[in-house]
Amino acid sequence: MYKETARNLAAGCLLLISFLTGASDEPLDEAIRQTLAQRSEACAPGLAASELAAPGLLHELYARQAFVALWQQPNRRTALKQALLQVADDGLDPADYPLDDRRAATSSLQQQACADLQASHSYLRALQHLAHGRLEQDSIEPFWRAPGSASPRPRPGVLELALNGLDRPSEAFAAARPALLQYQALRQAYAERRRGPIDEWPLIPAGHLLRPDSRDERIPLLAARLAAEGYLAARPATDAGLYDATLLAAVLDFQARHGLQADGLVGPQTLSALNTSARERLEQLQVNLERWRWLANDIEAETLLVDIAGGLLSYYVEQQLRWQGRAVVGRPSRQTPQLKSLVNRLTLNPTWSVPPTILREDKLPEIRRDPNYLARHQMRVLDRHGEPLDPTGIDWENPGNIILRQDAGPDNPLGRLAIRFPNPFSVYLHDTPSQQLFSKSPRAFSSGCVRIEGILELLAALLPADDCSEIAQRLDSGQTQEFPIRRRLPIVIAYWTAAVAATGELVLRNDLYERDRKLLFALREAGH
Repeated sequence: MYKETARNLAAGCLLLISFLTGASDEPLDEAIRQTLAQRSEACAPGLAASELAAPGLLHELYARQAFVALWQQPNRRTALKQALLQVADDGLDPADYPLDDRRAATSSLQQQACADLQASHSYLRALQHLAHGRLEQDSIEPFWRAPGSASPRPRPGVLELALNGLDRPSEAFAAARPALLQYQALRQAYAERRRGPIDEWPLIPAGHLLRPDSRDERIPLLAARLAAEGYLAARPATDAGLYDATLLAAVLDFQARHGLQADGLVGPQTLSALNTSARERLEQLQVNLERWRWLANDIEAETLLVDIAGGLLSYYVEQQLRWQGRAVVGRPSRQTPQLKSLVNRLTLNPTWSVPPTILREDKLPEIRRDPNYLARHQMRVLDRHGEPLDPTGIDWENPGNIILRQDAGPDNPLGRLAIRFPNPFSVYLHDTPSQQLFSKSPRAFSSGCVRIEGILELLAALLPADDCSEIAQRLDSGQTQEFPIRRRLPIVIAYWTAAVAATGELVLRNDLYERDRKLLFALREAGH
């Protein structure tokens, strides 16, 4: 009796779910159930057997809906079709999310079941790609995450988004997209460019450096190129070959918005940026949207964010920009790694222990050339246990397992302060005596660590006034000390070659580490 009552209740629940979801085609529901349970090859090649297997998102989606058909209502199916078209504005290809539009009059029951399953697969796949990226990040651009650095408030999972959005797929897609202002702004810029005409810009031949007030036969081409993108209004034809003040203003604006040294000199880097086609710039936005999707779960409400290609450090609180400063990052031969970690301490008046790569490639050649190098740079030689060694007793052609350590002071390359966080690369943020490098662009001069302009101003934004006052006193002592950070402070170091600045202007940079082409190729291959 109790078993019969339970069966009746279960049947009643299934009927209620079918009613609520609008599904009433019991033979079709049974075909879907059987396909998921026993006929996993029935929908090939459109749907691989692995996609239908349990456990899996597709199987779980139908299990949560009592295995009823999900896309038989015309309104629901139309809404899904429209929502899938909108992912083109995210740099994704709607063709990667196909729908089978065959209807009952021309299709077998099995074909109808496969069409419903295909629609759900495309729905889930689009949600997955919007929420986490089209590709696996680590296979393209490795990113290291410190243990315990995962966000304490993760975003909703794909299955939850899918279940909540069956009647409103566009809302589900909006919830899956990164809510980050940077992503939303870049998406809007991409959408505007994608929908407009893709113009061909005039190419400027290579040649000697173009300087303000100079004359050159390429000047009319330079003016035409800048005018084509709206940097320059029409120029009078009286002296078309002169690099005049009007053209200079346009060049300076172009350089500033392409991460170049804004000096008005048109050399190889500026020529490269000018000769990058409109199509390539659109693709540049596309790959950077993918990078933001990769990191959507890593960038928390409060985050220190280092943009490697942009040479910027930004501090966000509640997703709003609180502080921003220029940064010097690793040169292409010694790239700054991508990572997420948690700041745990400051080092005040730091000493500098020379990293092994710098010791091997930079310092040892200097010491061999100049016996007084160590004394002039206040460097001490230590054994692996930290005990001092006599430099004159070391064979510098084969020094063994030594440590070079530079004392704290005005010439120390770490300046007065270092911001530390766990990572396997021995990188950190730090001050620097080489302040002149911050006026350069691009700013890729370090051996991997990140130098910050105005680092004490950053501390004033990060820490309470009492802490800053104590830190100032300790700095004035000249002694090397550690100052713990006892609250959660995430740091993310990542790479973007396109961004929308705080002013609302789109900034397109030359690809410092030459990563865009590889990512673009991988995105194209994934769509085949």
